[in-house]
Amino acid sequence: MSERANRLAGESSPYIHQHARNPVDWYPWGPEALERARREDKPILLSIGYSACHWCHVMERESFENEAIARLMNENFINIKVDREERPDLDHVYMNAVQLMSGRGGWPLTMFLTPEGKPFYGGTYYPPEDRYNIPGFPRVLTAIAQAYREKHGEVVGTVDKLLEGLRKMDTYESTVGTLDGTLVSRAAEALSHHYDADQGGLGGAPKFPNESVFELFLRHWQGKGDRRFLDMVIHTLRKMAAGGIYDHLGGGFHRYSVDAHWLVPHFEKMLYDNAQLVCLYLDTYRATADRFFADVAEDVLAYVLREMRHPEGGFYSTQDADSEGEEGLFFLWTESEVRQILGEDADLFCRFYDVTEVGNFEHRNILHRTLEIEQVAKLFRVEPDEARVRLAAARQKIFAVREKRIKPGLDDKVLTSWNALMIGAFAQAASVLGKREYLDVAESAVRFVFARLWKDDHLLCTYKDGQAKLNAYLDDYAFLAAALLDVFEASQDSAYIDKATQLVQVLLERFWDAKQGGFFFTSSDHEQLLVRSKPAFDGSIPSGNSVAARTLLRLHHLTGERVYLERAEQLLRLFYARMHEQPFGLAHMLGALDFFVRKPKEIVVVGAHESPETTDVVTRIQGRYLPNHVLRVADPAAGPLPPMLEGKGQVDGKVTVYVCERMTCSLPATSWAEIEGLL
Repeated sequence: MSERANRLAGESSPYIHQHARNPVDWYPWGPEALERARREDKPILLSIGYSACHWCHVMERESFENEAIARLMNENFINIKVDREERPDLDHVYMNAVQLMSGRGGWPLTMFLTPEGKPFYGGTYYPPEDRYNIPGFPRVLTAIAQAYREKHGEVVGTVDKLLEGLRKMDTYESTVGTLDGTLVSRAAEALSHHYDADQGGLGGAPKFPNESVFELFLRHWQGKGDRRFLDMVIHTLRKMAAGGIYDHLGGGFHRYSVDAHWLVPHFEKMLYDNAQLVCLYLDTYRATADRFFADVAEDVLAYVLREMRHPEGGFYSTQDADSEGEEGLFFLWTESEVRQILGEDADLFCRFYDVTEVGNFEHRNILHRTLEIEQVAKLFRVEPDEARVRLAAARQKIFAVREKRIKPGLDDKVLTSWNALMIGAFAQAASVLGKREYLDVAESAVRFVFARLWKDDHLLCTYKDGQAKLNAYLDDYAFLAAALLDVFEASQDSAYIDKATQLVQVLLERFWDAKQGGFFFTSSDHEQLLVRSKPAFDGSIPSGNSVAARTLLRLHHLTGERVYLERAEQLLRLFYARMHEQPFGLAHMLGALDFFVRKPKEIVVVGAHESPETTDVVTRIQGRYLPNHVLRVADPAAGPLPPMLEGKGQVDGKVTVYVCERMTCSLPATSWAEIEGLL
């Protein structure tokens, strides 16, 4: 590693800063690097990764810290390092390019560009020598540099084909005629064929949570009453919470499982995964009233508050997979370590969490459950409650020892879009569980975002060490607007509707495609890239267009503004054909279609705001699984009411509920039996 810092030393991204002492002459993405490439007519080597990416760290150690490889890079290329979490716009364009070339993608993303930034060759991880049936990085560097110098015509031809392909990837044709709601059911049925009936989840190894698909399964169950789909969700969430993908000591889920059994995770923990899984577990609790699912959600939220919360209220991005240079080391145990810590309770703990002398991962143990509490209690001839108490005490002892270990690296930048997902999770937890402390956390995070990341009537993408920067993207605006509506439903403070409306107005003015409809990923005043993409497909997070569609629909039903309904319908028409062709990639958009076609229940609760009686009714309503609904509380003592609330009064001074659907409202209901019947 070089003793002298390179140009990345001043960057705020922890991932970029990790490369500040590489011998590679790195540039951040920007005019300086692009101008030098044009001036010297050198190809650009673009490396995109993120701080919790294990193979990104491996490639840095093997190649970017290697003096000989760095010399090859410096002599032949202008080298640019990008954090995909800060620049998802660049990542989207160049990941699409590498997938067009090779049919696969991933990180680290290694792209070779012309001085104008146009891609002509790329891949992902390259080893320092030929290995894993992958050519060694020095061989690739030499071949690419030679091709650029000696076969320029072929390079130009490749560029032209790729650019044409990239433009086609973001071209959609709107559907005319009726939007058929049965598409949601047909998509759920098609996706169910990939369900793993043994281990839960979809497909084999590697296995991802696929939150949007299982949310779609819940919607299908609620709409059609097909119990199979609820059972698939229940089984999957139980298997995940029992597996090694879940941190049984500290709470929170790892990114995904490398096997089909949820046992061996990629050990990084991402804010966005945990936010989405909290919401899925809460929805399953709503659907089943099984406290197990609420407990998992609360354990995840406790982890976030302990490990991932900025002192001013926002949330950090990720925790690394590696510590002390080894993947997963922080989370692994030997049997002898456990026995030394626990003494007489070691047998119970080891049996419950499958800790053995042999181990299940590189001679150590990933904690996971193979038994239910009743089974282990029977084995040890104790009552289940006693087993629970002893295991909880044992977990605390093991956790206390783990806290003394060197922790995985923390990427402490604050991203607007990911914060929005976690704000929504805390707000939904407040609604479902009736816990004011969760609402306090959500509101604190909203204040943080608007204090630190809202400047001159627009959002910024990222914040770290007092510096906010980079124009926000579609995801930032759409996710934050959705989160604000979640906070509104939990608080019934109409200021959050006003803030959401303000964000949606920016989306419509700066991101909307006036010709074809749909939202571009970047704003009209953004840096001009090769293509202005219009993402519809879910990745590890839902697509911005799908979240925008749902948010527009919710806002329409809360405010009565017709333009929101019209734009949402345009969105659904634009992506309708793709929903039919590729339901897995558009599961979240299918949820928006379900909301549009089935129409939400508009629930109005008339009662004194925050009175115990009103709060009890609202908490009971929010505890029901109603995927398509909006809820407002009308205080009879308040001033002028929005259209949704007009003409709805109390009956005999009691808390009174009205449920409206498809332009028709119920008679007022004052008893829970009546209210429950309406829901």
